[in-house]
Amino acid sequence: MKVNTAIQSKRLALLGDLPRFQSVLHVGRPNVGSRERLLERFNDMLDRRWFSNDGPFVQEFEAKVAAIAKTRHCVAMCNATVALEIAIRALELTGEVIVPSYTFIATAHALQWQEITPVFADIDPATCNMDPRSVERVISSKTSGVLGLHLWGRACDTEAIERIGREYGLKVMYDAAHAFACTHRGTMVGGFGECEVFSFHATKFINAFEGGAIVTNNDDLATRLKFMRNFGFSGYDKVSYLGVNGKMTEACAAMGLTSLEALDEIVVVNKTNYEAFEKYFSGLQGVSLIRYDKQEHNNYQYIVLEIDPEAAPLNRDEVVDVFHAENVLARKYFWPGCHRMEPYRSLQPNAYLMLPNTERVASRICLLPTGQTVDAGMIASMAEILETAFQFSGEIKDALGKRQK
Repeated sequence: MKVNTAIQSKRLALLGDLPRFQSVLHVGRPNVGSRERLLERFNDMLDRRWFSNDGPFVQEFEAKVAAIAKTRHCVAMCNATVALEIAIRALELTGEVIVPSYTFIATAHALQWQEITPVFADIDPATCNMDPRSVERVISSKTSGVLGLHLWGRACDTEAIERIGREYGLKVMYDAAHAFACTHRGTMVGGFGECEVFSFHATKFINAFEGGAIVTNNDDLATRLKFMRNFGFSGYDKVSYLGVNGKMTEACAAMGLTSLEALDEIVVVNKTNYEAFEKYFSGLQGVSLIRYDKQEHNNYQYIVLEIDPEAAPLNRDEVVDVFHAENVLARKYFWPGCHRMEPYRSLQPNAYLMLPNTERVASRICLLPTGQTVDAGMIASMAEILETAFQFSGEIKDALGKRQK
């Protein structure tokens, strides 16, 4: 549904007006949950004087995350990047591991940091997830595993990826940072592959201030993970593994538990916002909103626009500039792709030749704010901004051109 701007003036900050929003709107602004319940937990923690080292809040958080993911084990971590690194080490991956380039840089860094070469596979442009056919094309004698990704909370093709893993003797794990409380063909994300890694960073719809977790149904792996996050200690004075300090603190677990209590409420807000974006952004020329399968459980935490530069009056970068001028801090996830960032750009200068879909999609995607701090009125205003910018696209391009000189 198009917003009627026929009687509106230009009203765009890039053309000399004041920004539409006085306060800045961020992608991934934290959801809070019950402030009172959080403070109660903090007081309990202070009374106990148990701040870290597998405290009761961490144990409770792990149990609740495992129950939601329907896995036997959850091992909470200080953040999802360390969780990826520990999972990779616990699975004894070496040599090369296949990973999508269209992801947050931490997915690749978690491998490279351990001197494992991330080999980039292309994506399916229809889903933005790693294309299993591309995975097969880049398997070599050095490949030890596949690190898949569930982008935007929509699960990748786990069946095809795990079939490839079995056929070639590769270990399969998943970066599920976007996909907490989501399903894939009716099964909760969490139990696929050897393990999956969730993020509970402040920008995620369920947050623990800063946190992550590894979920798995592999009993032996879970035991190793617990030891490795605590310097390798398997007893009071016994170290059995090479480990690091990857533990989640009690303060972070307290926030995580408070967030989990608000999970259903936050998902309803996200879904309501998503439906408002569908309503107000439909019909905008050259703009499409990614779709969620309504047969699945979705967390709806991302509002993802694809801007077709051949159909839209402005390209993605120009759209982002328009929104930024209006104090809507739209984001170019995951521009320009890991393969065009260091150190990979220098180590693999020709990687782009194998990643045409990644290159194309990365240049078209734009994320907009959602969550508890966004409502339907704000969404209508965002749609109005974009429609007005399209109406005056020539003047917008001129204004942007002058700013670049």
